[in-house]
Amino acid sequence: MNLYAIKAIYQFELARTWRTLMQSIASPVISTSLYFVVFGSAIGSRMVEIDGVSYGAFIIPGLIMLSLLTESISNASFGIYMPKFSGTIYEVLSAPISVVEIVAGYVGAAATKSIMLGLIILATARIFVPYEIAHPFVMLSFLVLTAVTFSLFGFVIGVWADGWEKLQIIPMLVVMPLTFLGGSFYSISMLPPVWQTITLFNPVVYLVSGFRWSFYGVSDVDIGISIAMTLGFMALCLGAIIWIFRTGYKLKA
Repeated sequence: MNLYAIKAIYQFELARTWRTLMQSIASPVISTSLYFVVFGSAIGSRMVEIDGVSYGAFIIPGLIMLSLLTESISNASFGIYMPKFSGTIYEVLSAPISVVEIVAGYVGAAATKSIMLGLIILATARIFVPYEIAHPFVMLSFLVLTAVTFSLFGFVIGVWADGWEKLQIIPMLVVMPLTFLGGSFYSISMLPPVWQTITLFNPVVYLVSGFRWSFYGVSDVDIGISIAMTLGFMALCLGAIIWIFRTGYKLKA
């Protein structure tokens, strides 16, 4: 394992965060804070509790997951797309480093940014809404697992995209709507039975539900199923990346 190569890619990608703090950290934190102000403080104070949890506290896991998914995909897709766009990807591919080391560097940096952002949003939420974390170890584990999984997914999108607009198609038109419809702002038990069944086909439901369980011990889906679904999606993304490097799909054209 070439740790020097992983470190070089990792530090290079992570350095972009410090150069663009307003875009990378401040902007998503401010955007999420507005959700806490509107839904947590203003609207939440007028709504009944959900599963024994105040509405303002109930939406915290969903809002963190919303930011985590979009930022993980964005960071990883942009990180691998830029070398493709500039042509420097060929220097990386011709270097004496393995696929594992390349992916570990890019995905590791993207996941680190997302985890940092998630923790900052979690701390910021305390300003607006009181909350407790029933299972802190599970919460951190789920945070890391989700960040890594969707950074892998973002890596796949970055390789697939052949234009700047394609980098935004999946996050904006697929991931964000699925997150809003995945129980971020409500419990799926509040839906009619037919829609509850349909909602279970939304993979984001399992992420939000599992993450919420780590906070309050309540969830729409069993925590074991949530973890299994997340690991399954991670395995799918890893399989796609292995296929990409074996075939040279959009990397060695």
